[in-house]
Amino acid sequence: MTISIEECKNKMENTLKIFHEELDRLRTSRATPSLLEPIFVEAYNSKMKISELATVNAPEPKLLTIQVWDKSMVPNVEKSIRESELGLNPSTDGQLIRVPLPDLTEERRIELTKVASKFSEDAKISIRNIRRDAMDKIKDDQKNNVISEDEQKNTSDEIQKITDDKVKEIESVFEDKKKEIMHI
Repeated sequence: MTISIEECKNKMENTLKIFHEELDRLRTSRATPSLLEPIFVEAYNSKMKISELATVNAPEPKLLTIQVWDKSMVPNVEKSIRESELGLNPSTDGQLIRVPLPDLTEERRIELTKVASKFSEDAKISIRNIRRDAMDKIKDDQKNNVISEDEQKNTSDEIQKITDDKVKEIESVFEDKKKEIMHI
């Protein structure tokens, strides 16, 4: 058989892992260094992550500090944070950049739930695409007499069951994140 259920499961697990990582970056009420992970800085003729140029800490629940190793990179790091879609306003003190996190307004919380919802939809689409590809391979195998009709039906049913489980898991994780974001 050319399609394995394990292979399909692994691809779906990877999609879930990415979904969890995306949600973890959404800020709720605490500052975390992972908040700055998606930001890239123009440095040394390439784009680099902040974590490759500095040490990021969260000394207080509403403050991030970034200790930039190379003093010449401080303006670039500050500019990248300011221009990101995170709505942060960093201030510089020598090689240390302080990023105070503003309190989340009701409007910002609603905006964050919309972003989480988009991540959720993207993950579900990805899961369904994996299922579609697997189903296509199974149909081709059955047409080419690689597997029997019964094997095709059983494998298709199994993949559909896995897909349904993963979609439910995505919805559950999204609902939990939505509650976390909206909690004051």
